Amino acid sequence: MRSPGHVAVGSWSGGRFMHFGEPVDEQRLERLLRPGGGVDTVLTADVYGQGAADELVGRALAGVPRDDYCLVGAVGHDFYAGERQGAKGFPRFTDPALRGPDGYAGYLREATERSLARCGVDRFDVLLLHNPDRTGYTSPAVWDALAGLRDEGLAGAIGVAPGPANGFVLDLIDCLERFGDRIDWAMTILGPLEPWPGELALPAAVQAGVNVITRVVDYGGLLWGGLSDAAALGRRDHRSFRPDGWVEEGRRRIAALEPIAARHGLTPLQLACQWNLAHDAVACVVPTLIQERDPAAPSVEAQRAELAATPAEIVLSTAEVNEIRTIGDNRGCMDLKGGAPDHSGEPLPDRWPIGAELEAAAAAWGIEPERDLRRLPAHATGA
Repeated sequence: MRSPGHVAVGSWSGGRFMHFGEPVDEQRLERLLRPGGGVDTVLTADVYGQGAADELVGRALAGVPRDDYCLVGAVGHDFYAGERQGAKGFPRFTDPALRGPDGYAGYLREATERSLARCGVDRFDVLLLHNPDRTGYTSPAVWDALAGLRDEGLAGAIGVAPGPANGFVLDLIDCLERFGDRIDWAMTILGPLEPWPGELALPAAVQAGVNVITRVVDYGGLLWGGLSDAAALGRRDHRSFRPDGWVEEGRRRIAALEPIAARHGLTPLQLACQWNLAHDAVACVVPTLIQERDPAAPSVEAQRAELAATPAEIVLSTAEVNEIRTIGDNRGCMDLKGGAPDHSGEPLPDRWPIGAELEAAAAAWGIEPERDLRRLPAHATGA
């Protein structure tokens, strides 16, 4: 079994299965995902394209010796028995309308085996629980089942991948405290232009001995340098959810980062990767390769080469890490998902009240939800 390398690519790149930029053709995406050239870790999730992303990954891996790459899979959305719920996607397999705890293990085994078959392999190096609801974070039946799949060799390691939106800080910490003896990896959103709230969970990962994969390090593709105007985004582009002015503000902050990047011979994207990797918990960064509409924008192939050239050895000083964090400070810029201090009433699939267990997790790590997990007044309208 291989562990993820310091840089990786995901099947959500290239615009085919997730709407980031223009969709590239299938053969082109296969080449992007094929291990080699300095990028030997590939991530996929069974729900992308309802299995189509897995199949494409399988074609990309065909003929590559199994020990030459690390494959990370993710299961958790039930697109077999569940019905798509519009923009919210497919329900989690833990939805009580689909099954109870006695059915979790059977579902996870079936979903994992089907995903493996589509990828054309007999094991994942890492298997992640994809976008769990509150039950997924807290159920022993879920984590016993995942640990069982690891024990049987269907996965070399297991972990949790919160999402899809930003947040889930207390839920991730609570999950690590409950099941840290079983969890090997966790995924979170983190980058120098989005240090909040992901950094808040990293100390708990260090204490639990859990390695962290970070995504969205590219800040919606802005750090690739090919997007200058949000108006250029297509109508269905997932980045359209970001607040007005995010491109202009992001470009201003990137300009402040450029002298630090130049000092080390790095591009802004490589600097962002280095900043993430400078955190003790972070072992892998997975930016999204995005083909922008602008014909002058960097190609996804050029982005992959740039990613591959990112040094694994940390070149940033502690002072530079802190300086970069200050430049990118985004505290309170949005409403967070998961356990949130401003949520009341019945739990939703991706948002719920902070109960006693999450309050205890917050207290243990010096997090004050009302102070640290709320949208600040300056961002009340999303500006």
